Amino acid sequence: MLLSVLLAAAGYALPAGIKDREITGITSDSRTVRDGFLFVAIRGMRQDGNAFLRDAFRRGAAFAVCERCAGCSEVLVTENARAALARLLDAWYGHPARGMTLIGITGTNGKTSTATMLHSIFTHAGLRCGLIGTVECRLGEEPMLTEGSDPLSNMTTPDPEQLYALLARMRDGGATHAVMEVTSHALALDKVVPLCFERAVFTNLTPDHLDLHGDMESYYLEKRKLFAMAKGGVISCLSPIGERLADELDIPVWRVERGMLDKLEKRGASGVSFTLQLPSGMPLPLEIPVPGDFSVENGALAAITAVSLGISPTAVQEALSRFPGVRGRMERVSQQPTVLLDYAHTPDALEKLLRTVRGFCEARQRITVLFGCGGDRDPSKRREMGRIASALADLVILTSDNCRFERCEDILREILRGVDKEKPYRVIPDRRAAILYAIGTARESDVILLAGKGHENYEIQGAERRYFSEKEIVAEALAARRGEGQDADLSL
Repeated sequence: MLLSVLLAAAGYALPAGIKDREITGITSDSRTVRDGFLFVAIRGMRQDGNAFLRDAFRRGAAFAVCERCAGCSEVLVTENARAALARLLDAWYGHPARGMTLIGITGTNGKTSTATMLHSIFTHAGLRCGLIGTVECRLGEEPMLTEGSDPLSNMTTPDPEQLYALLARMRDGGATHAVMEVTSHALALDKVVPLCFERAVFTNLTPDHLDLHGDMESYYLEKRKLFAMAKGGVISCLSPIGERLADELDIPVWRVERGMLDKLEKRGASGVSFTLQLPSGMPLPLEIPVPGDFSVENGALAAITAVSLGISPTAVQEALSRFPGVRGRMERVSQQPTVLLDYAHTPDALEKLLRTVRGFCEARQRITVLFGCGGDRDPSKRREMGRIASALADLVILTSDNCRFERCEDILREILRGVDKEKPYRVIPDRRAAILYAIGTARESDVILLAGKGHENYEIQGAERRYFSEKEIVAEALAARRGEGQDADLSL
């Protein structure tokens, strides 16, 4: 593509005195520059791409976009290189989302379940729908794979190099609709600035990511950015912050309010059933085979979003009644003892998880919760998660969870400040050993919650990301309980 054409399609002009030339690719990583590439210099948390401009040109870059020129002549200087990267990649792939009905879902918790429910509804209604989210990326019923045949799922909202390529693959695969999770990080880092969403959906806002945003007001304002890119909003008004958002928007808004969810007929281990009052006034009975009050909230958001886009209430009913759940979200991987995997990694999510499980447990059943908190992430939630865990579980086991560059012992010490020392708890920093202990010492009637990782199959220590499968460790521990394995040490 000619540089002048690319820049114009992204909303920029070819700088005076710069000769037009062919561009063969776009990257923000100087190590991946090839002959003819356009390099975008991003100032990151740890490194500044502007320091690698000369290296990019040595590797064959034909042009660069940056925030300061650093003595290089073949550049476009812009105030916001991150936004430029997103716009250039969107233009490079031919604005792939413009022909699709695009739905963005934001909020602290519930994004993945709501997005996956909505994808299921569209697919059941016969629409070709893409899904971009924390657990996986899909087109229709098929996972989208990398070149190495691994399912695409890493960041909740992928970086622009991957995001716009994904949207282009969806367009080329015949997608008419796409549902994507949009994080506050993605909004703060301008990953989605070129996109126009038919609907923006808000789930909730509770303390998280304050290491990036500083305070809850700044966190809220980042989330609100999504709605400036949308034609309509679907807002959970079950909290004051949702009501505030709905009141502040100047686009059409569909609200999910407490009175619309009053008729809760069933709540148990097999799922929930309730009657949703649609904005039209029509009652819509829904049954979702996934337990928890969050299934009611997420299901209501998905249903109202779908109906607002012309999906029939009958199709919504049928799709949600067959919803298989989300990998790593209240996922049962064992019985006797019951072992559940869940991604809960915020105070709000952990509390909802524990209350849900307590709600369908019998009095004789003990609940063990095993969790940690991520390193180099918001430390303000650690003590509160310890308090919630010891208040609602019978046994708390504190362990590691992606310590990154922090000392695991320091993280655990902060969580421990919230734990009631008069109640049973254990601190076992090695997560594998902690899981083996939890299962090895459990009674058959116990319920064990492994919280924090959910679908993740890795553990991060320092800069190293190593394979770590909780499902495999659970299987190992269960085999040891049955006397089938000799490797597991359960005598901690």
